[in-house]
Order: sequence, then structure tokens, then C-alpha cells
Amino acid sequence: MRKQQGGLVMEVVPLLGEEEIQRRVGELARDIAARLPQRFVLVALLKGSFMLAADLVRALGRLGMAPQVEFMQVSSYGLGTRSQGRVRVLGELPEAVRGRPVLLVDDIQDTGRTLAFVRELLYEHGAVRIWTCVLLDKPARRELPIAPDFVGFTIPDVFVVGYGIDYAERYRHLPYVARIA
Repeated sequence: MRKQQGGLVMEVVPLLGEEEIQRRVGELARDIAARLPQRFVLVALLKGSFMLAADLVRALGRLGMAPQVEFMQVSSYGLGTRSQGRVRVLGELPEAVRGRPVLLVDDIQDTGRTLAFVRELLYEHGAVRIWTCVLLDKPARRELPIAPDFVGFTIPDVFVVGYGIDYAERYRHLPYVARIA
């Protein structure tokens, strides 16, 4: 599928379909419900993980879980297609993590810098235990030895968009994950 983006024509090639993602989110919720305590704080990293977080919270609710939901905004990509190698926190850290178990949710794990950085910040802010969950894992790009506790899909080293993930603030609205060709 070709999409016009501000004078550029980009090809968006579906990689993971909407139904496939929803099925996997349900499986993730079951895995999380089996391993985490009944009460925990779900910290979703904005902006990319907002769709995953929303679907995951609903799926956890259907299983009788009721996590407290918090958000953090971090940035490592800017408007590019590669991590800039430096993670920045935009805004405040959630106070609700102090003394609580936390599920840290992100859209994609590639270099490992974002999860490692935010996980350390949350521990410094008083979290007692942290699990990590990502929709997509790109092990080929790993720079730090961090493995997410819960992974939706492992993908090759391609640039992806959709299901909350953007390219220069575009394509977040897609209900599926696609690669930019």
C-alpha cells in the first residue's frame, strides 16, 4: 500500500495483522495475569505503546486484574528512523510506583536503551519489582543485555509503523503493524 506523506510516497507493507495482534495481546494478558500480583502499576511509555497499553488493560480486566495505569513520555528517536542513542524523559515520573510492583509497557525493544533506562529510573523512584512487556522485539539491534519479560512478536531489523508506532508522527492510527519499504 502506498501512502502520500508530505510530498513523499512511502510504501507501507503489512507485517502483522490486526486480528493477529489482538490474539497475541490476549495471550500476553494471560501470561501476565499468571505471573504478576493482583495489584500492580502498569506504566505505559508514550507515545508508541498507547494502543498496546489500552488493549492490554482491557484484556487484563477480562481476567479479573485491575492495574493502576500510569504514563511516561520518553524519547530516543526524535523524527528519525534510528535511535539517537540517548533516552530523554519528557515530564514527570509517576509517583504511584513507589513501593509497588510495576509492569513497564513499551511498543518496541531494539537497542535496549529505553527499557534499561526507564527500568532503572523506576527502581530509583521506589518500584519494588519491575516486569517489562513489549509488543515487538528486534534482537538484531540489541546494544544492552536486557530481555523483556513478555514479548508479543520478534521481528527482523526493519523499520515498522502502525498500532501506535510512528514515523515522524505519522501512521500511529493503523490498526496493524507494517514495515516501511
